[in-house]
Amino acid sequence: MVPDEVLVKECRRGSREAFAVLVERYQAKIYNLTYRLLGNADDAEELTQEAFCRAFAKLGEFRGEAAFSTWLYRIAHNLCLDELRRRQRRPVLSLSEHEMRRYLEEVPGENPEAAELCVRRAVLGRLQEVLATLPPDQRTVLVLRDVQDLSYEEIAQIIGCSLGTVKSRLNRARRALRDKLSAERELFFSDGVYSG
Repeated sequence: MVPDEVLVKECRRGSREAFAVLVERYQAKIYNLTYRLLGNADDAEELTQEAFCRAFAKLGEFRGEAAFSTWLYRIAHNLCLDELRRRQRRPVLSLSEHEMRRYLEEVPGENPEAAELCVRRAVLGRLQEVLATLPPDQRTVLVLRDVQDLSYEEIAQIIGCSLGTVKSRLNRARRALRDKLSAERELFFSDGVYSG
């Protein structure tokens, strides 16, 4: 596998193929981050594309002080924060609410696997809804650490804060998520829906 640094150098020389490799390498991770922060598939897709467009346009400004992936996450994170600020000015129905209604309206039929799939979708939809209620700073560190599995150091670089702040926000986010879900414990832990 060609290292990111080599691909970045090739991109700076005008290689679109090298940038396509970087997009392929990080597209799913950036989409996952934007979706978890925004809770809306369309917005997440749009901001993922925007993050790569900005990265390509600003590649000349990338100094290499952090890993390319960290720099790219930071771009996506900042785009998400901008979108969340815009949403505060204009409230909209989130896709997760729409998806939740759709999942609950689905009739699984006779197939037990279809029934389990519907339950899992409902659970995941509800988790996304609860995640969306966390403040953006807590949601960000929770997604970057527990979903994206980034190190505390990488997260600190992405969001521009100290390690202590990252750990504190993560602790508060996990506690808030646990508290919000404890009221719904039966949904997540009854009838073998979750066996972890």
